[in-house]
Amino acid sequence: MVRRKGNKGDKGSSSLDAQVTRMSFEDGDSKTETSSHEESMDVFTGSDQTSADYYFDSYSHFGIHEEMLKDTVRTKTYQNVIYQNSFLFKDKVVLDVGAGTGILSLFCAKGGAKHVYAVECSHMADMAQEIVKTNGYSDVITVLKGKIEEIELPVQNVDIIISEWMGYFLLFENMLNTVLYARDKWLIPGGIVLPDKASLYLTAIEDADYKAEKIDFWENVYGFDMTCIKNQAMLEPLVDTVDRNQITMDISKMKPGDASFTASFKLVAERNDYIHALVAYFDVAFTNCHKVTGFSTGPKSRATHWKQTVLYLEDVVTICEGEALVGSMTIAQNSKNPRDVDITLEYSISGKRCQAHRKQFYKMR
Repeated sequence: MVRRKGNKGDKGSSSLDAQVTRMSFEDGDSKTETSSHEESMDVFTGSDQTSADYYFDSYSHFGIHEEMLKDTVRTKTYQNVIYQNSFLFKDKVVLDVGAGTGILSLFCAKGGAKHVYAVECSHMADMAQEIVKTNGYSDVITVLKGKIEEIELPVQNVDIIISEWMGYFLLFENMLNTVLYARDKWLIPGGIVLPDKASLYLTAIEDADYKAEKIDFWENVYGFDMTCIKNQAMLEPLVDTVDRNQITMDISKMKPGDASFTASFKLVAERNDYIHALVAYFDVAFTNCHKVTGFSTGPKSRATHWKQTVLYLEDVVTICEGEALVGSMTIAQNSKNPRDVDITLEYSISGKRCQAHRKQFYKMR
C-alpha cells in the first residue's frame, strides 16, 4: 500500500490536481459496517457524448503531440529500442500504427528500415507528410491517412509493427485492438510487434487529505449541502504520480477479445492504515531486442504523461498489518463506444477493525 506524501503546495510533491481522464462512478449493491452509504447511488453525466465523438479530432491538435513528444521516458525508450537494435530493422518493412507526427517512423527510417508505412487517421497525417518530406525521408516513409481497419497497404505483408498504443489505465481508447487487427492482417509469420509485452498493476493508497479537500469538501460549503457535486467529483478518477497485483498481456499472441477480462486481486497490508483508493499503472516491454528494454508508469519510476489512475472507494477501509483486501476487477469495452472502458470493481475485507463488501462501477470516458 502506498501513502501519498507531500501536500498540494509542496515542491516535489505529487499533486492530484491534474485530472486528465473522465470515468463515471456508480455504487452497486453493498454491505458494510464501516460506511453510512448503504443505498445504491446512481450518477448521471450531463451529456451522452463519448470519446468516439472527439477521439480522432483530439489527435489533430498539436498540444497532445507536444505532450507525448516531451515525455522523454516514452519517446527516448522507443528511440533507443530502434537505434540500439538496428539488426531488427535493417532492410525490413515496418508498419507504424497511429503514427501521429511520424516520430517513430522517422526513428525506424533512420535505423535502417527498408520502408515504413505510417498510418494516421487524424488531420495530423498532413503534418506528418510534410515532416517526412522536410527531413528527407519521402523515399522511405509513406504516410497513409485513414483508419487501419479501412485502408489498404501497398504491400501484402510487413516485417514489423510498431505503435505507441497505450492509453490511460493502459486500455483507455482501446487502440490495442487496432494493433491486433493490423498484426493479424499484415504481419508475416514470425514478425515482430513492438512493444510486445504489457503489464497492468493494482495497488492501494491512503489519501485522506486529498479526498477531504476535493471530495468531502462538497458536503458543507459555507453551511450549504452540495453533495450532488460530490457525486460528480467521484465521476472523475485522477491520473497522477502514486504490495501490487499484476496482469500481463502478450501483444504478439493475444486475441482482440483478450483486452476485456476479469482478474482477481489480493492486496496485503504491510502496516496498520486506511485505504481510500486503488491505483492502477502499467509497464511495457520490448523483449525481442538484444537487451530487454521497457519503461514503467509506476509511482517509483520517472513520471510519464500517463501518470497513474486513481479509483476512489466509497468506503474508507481500515486495514491492519497482514490483513488483505481481496476482490476482482472486470475491464470491458463500452457497448456504445469500444474506445471507452467500463470497469467493475468488487472488493471485500474481513478484518479486526473493518468488515466490508462492495461492488463499484466506473466508466472511463
